[in-house]
Amino acid sequence: MDKLQTAATVLIVPGLREHVAEHWQTLLEAKLEKVRSVPPLETDKLDCMARVRAIQHQLEQIDGPVILVAHSAGVLMVAHWAAHYSGSIKGALLAAPPDLEATWPANYPSPETLRSNGWDPLPEGTLPFRSIVAGSTNDHLASFSAVTRMAENWGAELLDLGDVGHLNPAAGFGQWQQAETLIQELDR
Repeated sequence: MDKLQTAATVLIVPGLREHVAEHWQTLLEAKLEKVRSVPPLETDKLDCMARVRAIQHQLEQIDGPVILVAHSAGVLMVAHWAAHYSGSIKGALLAAPPDLEATWPANYPSPETLRSNGWDPLPEGTLPFRSIVAGSTNDHLASFSAVTRMAENWGAELLDLGDVGHLNPAAGFGQWQQAETLIQELDR
C-alpha cells in the first residue's frame, strides 16, 4: 500500500480514550508516510497539562512543519497547548471537540473532575495557525452550536459533518476518508 505523502509531519493527538485500534486516527496513522502520535500517558491520565506537555515533547522530536490531527479531548489539548507553547504548526484538523459545559454520559469524566484537572476554562483565543473544526450535528458530547462557538473563538474554519455522532468507532467510524483530504488541504 502506498503511503499518503505530506510535506509536513502529521502529529496525531488522540482524545481521553487514547489509542483505539479501529479508530480513524489509528487507521490514518498507518496510511501516512510522515507521522507521529502522542503516546498514552502512564499516569495522570486526566491531567490536562501533562497531556499538553506530551504534545510539546512530540513536537520537539519533529523537524519542520507539523499538521496536528486531534479528536475529541485531543482538540481541547491542542487549544491548551497553543495557549502555552508555539511551534512550526502548518495547520490543524480538530474533529468532534467536546463541550465542557455539556452534560456528558455517566461513563465520561464529570465537569468538576475536568475542571480540577485543568481543562476548564478552555482557551478561547484565535489559534496562531490555520485550523479546521469538524463537528457533528448529533454528537452526544457537544451540540453543533457549541462546536460553532469554539470554531469562531479559535478563528477556525467550521466543517459541518452532518449526523456522524462523536466520529468514533461507537458511531460507526473506523475509516474517515475525508480526514485525508482535509490533511492534504492543510498541507498545501
